[in-house]
Amino acid sequence: MRRFKILVVPTLLILALFVLTYIVPKSSSTPEASKSISTITPIKTLISQKEVLQYKLHQQELRDAVKAYFEKAIASGEIVGAGVSIVMQDSIVILDGFGKKNINLNDGIDGETVFRLGSLSKGFAGILAANLKQEGILDWKDKVSDYLPDFQLGDRNNTDKVTLATILSHTSGTPYHSYTNLVEAGLSLNEIAGRFKKVNPISKPGLMYSYQNAMFALCGEIMYKATGQKISASLENRFFTPLGMCSTTMDYETLEHTENVALPHSQGRNSWKTLPLNHNYYNAIAAGGINANAHDMGRWMRFLLGHNPELMDKPALAEAFNPFVEIKGNSKYYQRWPGHLSSYYGFGWRIHKYRDDDSSQEKTIWHHGGSVNNYRNEIAVFPEADLGICVLLNSNSKLARIVIPDLRRIVKEIYGRSTPKIVHSYSADLNPNL
Repeated sequence: MRRFKILVVPTLLILALFVLTYIVPKSSSTPEASKSISTITPIKTLISQKEVLQYKLHQQELRDAVKAYFEKAIASGEIVGAGVSIVMQDSIVILDGFGKKNINLNDGIDGETVFRLGSLSKGFAGILAANLKQEGILDWKDKVSDYLPDFQLGDRNNTDKVTLATILSHTSGTPYHSYTNLVEAGLSLNEIAGRFKKVNPISKPGLMYSYQNAMFALCGEIMYKATGQKISASLENRFFTPLGMCSTTMDYETLEHTENVALPHSQGRNSWKTLPLNHNYYNAIAAGGINANAHDMGRWMRFLLGHNPELMDKPALAEAFNPFVEIKGNSKYYQRWPGHLSSYYGFGWRIHKYRDDDSSQEKTIWHHGGSVNNYRNEIAVFPEADLGICVLLNSNSKLARIVIPDLRRIVKEIYGRSTPKIVHSYSADLNPNL
């Protein structure tokens, strides 16, 4: 028995030394170092858990506030329904739908319900052009007439100055909405391009902002000639498929056979009336022919904020957001947003400069509105805040004019107190359905 006890003691000592060797780092062999290590790890765990809880509480608070906002608008008769997505940091924090797809039925809108985007499509075209420029396929200075030989605007000298940049920025020198009626009549872009020889320019190319649909849409034909792929195929292959934007389409037939689609509505004296889908702008995809849901728009905004660098890095994306021409005056609804300083147009995007009440720093919004077939939509990306907001409406409502600053205010009120920087780590757990 005594021999057994003697053997046990050294064995225990050896075992203890072995354990200490692997628990205590070699550079910190003192008891004090061991004590500090044992206390730091639990503190980190507690902080992390606290931040996760705070993030979840903020996200639920945001959901409740957004829900209350749109339910109030529906109850007051301002809108029929809406698809809404909000992106913060690296996560889609809001993905929801409110109201009805058809005012006469009880089928509700959700985050997967498809809407027509209208001129939000221009933003896709601008980003695609920037992507092709990055690859050296196109340049902003490329002449429209080099790709579309029948195109002419004014004399030869003037025509040579109409470039990819000027049509993407609405500065080609054509009168406001020139030949939009031809787009809506369904004429091909090649035929429309040949009609511009009858238009008298109102300014030299590159100088004056004058909003267009027909002229802008010609960028789709230029990109087709440059790549050999229709713009629909280029968008699908370069962006929609890699980003998982599975519900985004660019033709009437697919939309017509989509089950989860919000129908457009017009407002009468006392009620909303459902309207049929129409074919307008599917001959001019770049100007207004894209369909998507809130979920896909969330993915798109996440990409615009630079969270998919494998597809396109931030410097390349920034090309589309270059302020090419100032939008002067103060009559536009976005020029009345709180803190607004100035507005510009880049390539498929409006760029607004603004200042928050609590800051002297000038900040930026990348924005566009869209209206087609009585759908009315808004998208706004706040690069400094790593924030994106998109609202899709199946009615042409005045709410669209203020919905972006309203939702921005709600986000700021909830997250402005303290925004946990943990979205990257916990987005998968907090958004199981995304």
